[in-house]
Amino acid sequence: MAKPKENTNLHFPSIAQCASIRREKDTVVADMDGTLLRGRSSFPYFALVAFEVGGIFRLLFLLLASPIAGILYYFISESAGVRVLIFVTFVGIKVSDIVSVARAVLLKFYSSDLHPETWRVFSSCGKRCVLTANPRVMVESFLKEFWGADTVVGTEIHVFKGRATGLVKNPGILVGTNKADALVKAFRNESMPNIALGNRHTDYPFMNLCKESYVVPAKPEVEPVSLDKLPKPIVFHDGRLVQKPTPFMALLTVFWIPFGFLLACLRVAVGSLLPMPLVYYAYWVLGVRVYIKGNPPAPAKKSIGQTGVLFICSHRSVLDPIFLSMALGRPVPAVTYSVSRFSEIISPIKTVRLSRNRAMDASLIKKLLQEGDLVICPEGTTCREPYLLRFSALFAELTDEHVPVAMSNKMSMFHGTTARGCKGMDPFYFFMNPSPIYEVTFLDKLPYDLTCRGGKSSHEVANYIQKTIAESLSYECTSFTRKDKYRVLAGNDGTVVQNPNKVGVQEN
Repeated sequence: MAKPKENTNLHFPSIAQCASIRREKDTVVADMDGTLLRGRSSFPYFALVAFEVGGIFRLLFLLLASPIAGILYYFISESAGVRVLIFVTFVGIKVSDIVSVARAVLLKFYSSDLHPETWRVFSSCGKRCVLTANPRVMVESFLKEFWGADTVVGTEIHVFKGRATGLVKNPGILVGTNKADALVKAFRNESMPNIALGNRHTDYPFMNLCKESYVVPAKPEVEPVSLDKLPKPIVFHDGRLVQKPTPFMALLTVFWIPFGFLLACLRVAVGSLLPMPLVYYAYWVLGVRVYIKGNPPAPAKKSIGQTGVLFICSHRSVLDPIFLSMALGRPVPAVTYSVSRFSEIISPIKTVRLSRNRAMDASLIKKLLQEGDLVICPEGTTCREPYLLRFSALFAELTDEHVPVAMSNKMSMFHGTTARGCKGMDPFYFFMNPSPIYEVTFLDKLPYDLTCRGGKSSHEVANYIQKTIAESLSYECTSFTRKDKYRVLAGNDGTVVQNPNKVGVQEN
């Protein structure tokens, strides 16, 4: 068994000198922060866990402790600094929640900071190992599933009755010789990795165990790997924060939330109480930007026997039907699944629940169309990335009056959707953004020869409208469904059981 040795005077060549051709039979071991990732600080990722699981007060606690962690890390002991971050972030948190945040939230942020040179070498090797001071429970799931890591060796946290105590198990934080010892243990029954990748002197002990070792320099700064170059596309992700919470952004978030919540309440009240033709102008005064494109159809005239038009919308948030109504200047009812009682109360438009019973839902939609126009989101759930989920084909069987509507939105601080959190707060998180944007694009009404009346099947109609909306938004069509999303993000199929005695949650 190889014996690790401390050698802080060793100098290794830059990773730019590492060849990545014909490495299929080689094994690579890489550190995370500053190596696989461009950023050298792990604070933003601890901050994400703190906020997503513990809320604003846990994030504030972490911010207050971060100066102590920084002083320890840079001037006394790297291990001690990491211990402070782990304790403040994890103490009392369910381990299952940490794993959930890692898969649903951290994946997106980690993948947006992937170092291109490290990834060039790491992805070219046949066997890949990640060796990190970060808690293993925080990084293992997505490293294996999305980045193709075969082995993940990280700091082990102490758990009591399913909750993290904030302490770490022996041998402690994996830095310096601890990291080298962990590598030796992981490869005790096989040869040491061919290639080692690190970025700081505390990585030298494990790097010295490998045949080839390369350092990832902090400068010059490089652009991250584009998400389309990853082994798997990131279609689903969760979490409330839009931007990576650096110390400055985390502090700004903590100070903004109280003011932002009051602003959101004002915006919600304006949308609920003012007549629909005035809401558009009121929102602009309050900083909500609404852009309307295309030519919407005139409302159906019941006096001459016209049935309503069915607006087929891409689904970006629970507010889609409201912004569509705002664009039309009149309230248009919407059919939806599992909308919360609270959302129904504050909604300025009529919302009608579907039952997921095909016959009952078809009868209900037909009846509503006889009364006038109607809004439906056939995706059944929201998607944040530039993808459209599979469209349910039920709507195509019920009417031939289809108007596709491409909905998109932009937020700078908070996402207005969630699969894991309190979904009744979704409208408020959207309106807590300083200046959120909604774009409503009315596309041409579907010609009758492309409807079921023209001989097309309901699935052909649904797929055609999905493709039309995707092209207008420059999005990609997928066959993923609501159940796929919720299995990835929340570990369930997204079905919500309503309790009439409690404020419910809506399915997005």
